[in-house]
Amino acid sequence: MSRIDLCAIAVGLAMDAFAVAVAVGMTVKPVTFRHVFRLAWHFGLFQFMMPVIGWYIGSTVSVYVAAFDHWLAFGLLTLIGGKILHEARAPGGIHVSADPTGGWMLVMLSVATSIDALAVGLSMAFLRIAIWMPSAVIGLVACAFTAVGITMGTKISRRWDRAAYILGGVALLFIGLRILITHLMAS
Repeated sequence: MSRIDLCAIAVGLAMDAFAVAVAVGMTVKPVTFRHVFRLAWHFGLFQFMMPVIGWYIGSTVSVYVAAFDHWLAFGLLTLIGGKILHEARAPGGIHVSADPTGGWMLVMLSVATSIDALAVGLSMAFLRIAIWMPSAVIGLVACAFTAVGITMGTKISRRWDRAAYILGGVALLFIGLRILITHLMAS
């Protein structure tokens, strides 16, 4: 695999993490260094781990993973996006009842944005490509894109508040729908 191919794969995989990070940046007020670090670290870590897991799973169970990975990502992103939209409709203004950069919500977001990386790891196993260097690059790129995304999201939300919050929830729903449609069309 060439360096250009690896960079293209890493950037492609990081786009979901970037979009989710922008949505998180629009919903959390104020965003602190701790929020940025936790989200970027976890997204990068999961983007690193998933190709390794996929590579180790290899061809033995790839049929089973491919059968539901898109549904898992769709379900998690729909759940989180729906929760954000529900909170945007709450009377008395917008407040985030749960910090999306911590707890189970962070785990769900990390898994949802890295499911595609699992499939990349499976592909690399089939092509007999060593996994550690590509996984490290994928994780680092996702970490960087996430940090930039959450920072961009904070700048957007300062101007539009409620609309930005709703946009963040809708963005998560569309990301989940895109993952589902992409996988169903490829099947």
